[in-house]
Amino acid sequence: MPRKKKKTISVLLADDHAILVDGLRVLLEAEGDLKVVGRAVNGEEAVRLSRQLRPDVAIVDIKMPIMNGIEATRRIRETSPSTRVLILSGHALAHYVEQALSAGAGGYLLKGSSGPELVKAVRVIVEGKRYLSASVVRSTGRDPLASLTVREREVLQLIADGKSNAAAGSLLGLSPRSVETYRARAMQKLGIEDLPTLVKFAIRHGLTTFE
Repeated sequence: MPRKKKKTISVLLADDHAILVDGLRVLLEAEGDLKVVGRAVNGEEAVRLSRQLRPDVAIVDIKMPIMNGIEATRRIRETSPSTRVLILSGHALAHYVEQALSAGAGGYLLKGSSGPELVKAVRVIVEGKRYLSASVVRSTGRDPLASLTVREREVLQLIADGKSNAAAGSLLGLSPRSVETYRARAMQKLGIEDLPTLVKFAIRHGLTTFE
């Protein structure tokens, strides 16, 4: 009896480092039943392509321009519910993991993981199960970003990345005055009074692309 052919698992790669994406593509497609159907270079594009392509899995870097991987995950799960998200990160810190899972990620994989572990993670989350790298420790502490709206998180990320109110407004389709309003409201919720403190907070909680 002929062997039953495996169902093809479609994958979207979202990372702004071309050499990493090329390596992931080769690794995944060597499996035969894993097919890379698109590549996004920032979080906003990852959300758009997920909505357009409806991949089975989106492998999303936690730190990307315009919209970080956490926010992109949240949007992908909202606009393409059938797409499972695997976060790829260099951070094993508990608060990063908690934010990713709270945003709807099905898995959290460290960049130092092996190729076979990546493939295993993809197969596990496609089945609707959760996958975490062995060295990842999950915290159940409160996420300080939970009090912020989506727009407030977007504004804070851009401001923390060094964008002016006008530049952030241009990227988000808002007026500089609206950006300032969102920024002030978010900082008040977080108890942050100045920009240096905001930048430190953003780095600590994975809200900025700065390392």
